[in-house]
Amino acid sequence: MDSRPHGPSKWSALGFLAIAELFAMTLWFSASAVVPQLARDWQLNGSRQAWMTMTVQAGFVSGALLSAIFNVSDRISPRTLIAACALLGAGCTAAIPTWCQGGSDAQVALALGLRFATGVTMAGIYPPGMKLVATWCREDRGLGIGILVGAITVGTASPHLLNAIFGSTGMPPWPRVLFLASGLAVLGGALVLAGVREGPFGLGAAPFDWRYVGRAFANPTVRAANLGYLGHMWELYAAWTWVPLFLLDAYARAGWSTQSARIAGFGMIAIGGVGSVLAGVLADRLGRTTITVASLVVSGSCCLVAGLLFAAPGALTVLCLIWGFAVVADSAQFSAAVSELSDPRYVGTALTIQTSLGFLLTMLTIQAIPPLMHHFGWAKAFPMLALGPVVGSISMLRLRRMPDAVRMASGRR
Repeated sequence: MDSRPHGPSKWSALGFLAIAELFAMTLWFSASAVVPQLARDWQLNGSRQAWMTMTVQAGFVSGALLSAIFNVSDRISPRTLIAACALLGAGCTAAIPTWCQGGSDAQVALALGLRFATGVTMAGIYPPGMKLVATWCREDRGLGIGILVGAITVGTASPHLLNAIFGSTGMPPWPRVLFLASGLAVLGGALVLAGVREGPFGLGAAPFDWRYVGRAFANPTVRAANLGYLGHMWELYAAWTWVPLFLLDAYARAGWSTQSARIAGFGMIAIGGVGSVLAGVLADRLGRTTITVASLVVSGSCCLVAGLLFAAPGALTVLCLIWGFAVVADSAQFSAAVSELSDPRYVGTALTIQTSLGFLLTMLTIQAIPPLMHHFGWAKAFPMLALGPVVGSISMLRLRRMPDAVRMASGRR
């Protein structure tokens, strides 16, 4: 018997949720997209440029760890949590152009603090969104979470598109990009409250149990899925952070327009939305491990090749679109796997643990790229990211052989 809920209620809720998450996640890379302008106006060195993204990662990790310890995603209504955090994140982002335009040391420090706070709020937007999807989807959970991650991916890419639109004739005013991202996040929070509710597969609020954090690590199948996710995250955010700037550099060296480079950077990230949805459809039919390993192999190969095409921006753009398609296509399937392998009462906590560990790892690889690029050039900066896909592939192949793996994708592993 098919246990999937049918009718407009399910797809209406998931549609509203996807659009809301897309709008809210514009906050994540809002400052990263305008790093060239901030570097010019604030005289930022390479390390401070990296910290404009890394502070968000650090904030997310801090918020996610606290959320996991106190089971926040399983004790508070996800829609309420998402809406409140979207509003708070919007306020933190809008405060940067309001209070920090001068670029003094104190203002830069304040901007980094506000980016950290924005990351904390993201912990109340991303994992609860995946939990909401799990309350609507069982047999098609890979597709459901794939749609959500696809929307989040496009939202993450959106600041690069805003930068291109506002900067058709040069460097756009960066405050405009941040204010617009904040407005979209507020709209996203309103959409969650207006059009999203929990599905029929939710179990209600779970009792507080801080020990579940440890029990999640004791489960070998969950541990294997998380290790696969860590391999994926080793690569993902470093690529999303630096490939758009890599494309700007390559286009400039070839005499191509800056606006075209920004659109290419947007495309590299946004095309992952298509990859996430397609991978969700295929993973529900072919299995989680099959699709995750395939995605990891493709994206890892792109890490090795991308730097060699620096002098050929046309071919580089094509490769980066393939890379962007594959690099996030598997992301939702790691989360779907953890939601299927974990205690159903603490799915929100398990997903929060997973994402907090992944984003903690991204801080290392984001920071590693600038010195590698400085000393060796782009050609030798990206290959080290391929280590993640190698480890992730091995872990998911191990998971495939475990007996409990039949709980994934209706037995398709």
